[in-house]
Amino acid sequence: MKIYQQLNFVVIKRQAESLYSLIADGQYHPTSLGPSLQTRCNQEGFNADDDQGIASKARIGIISNNEWNCSSCDSRIGFGTGGAPDDSNTCGNEENWNPDNRERHIKVMRYILVQ
Repeated sequence: MKIYQQLNFVVIKRQAESLYSLIADGQYHPTSLGPSLQTRCNQEGFNADDDQGIASKARIGIISNNEWNCSSCDSRIGFGTGGAPDDSNTCGNEENWNPDNRERHIKVMRYILVQ
């Protein structure tokens, strides 16, 4: 990922038959990179989705909430993202409602490399 001329890579070590097999079933598959969004509800991994399916979601990434539950997540970072607060940001960072590193609204172009 490249943001403001700075190139960043993240490695997610997850054994599976394919990336498709992790995503296609629609089930949540957790990862453990370490979230930095809001300090309460954090759901990180593949197919991260709020409890009700109406707020933030991420095909690969993290969703977060400033409340103790995950039913109204309003922050996210990742690939294939959508929902509150800006459904048009499908790849990037949306941080709202008291995030730990200030509010951000960053749309980016990212690549997924699979080995």
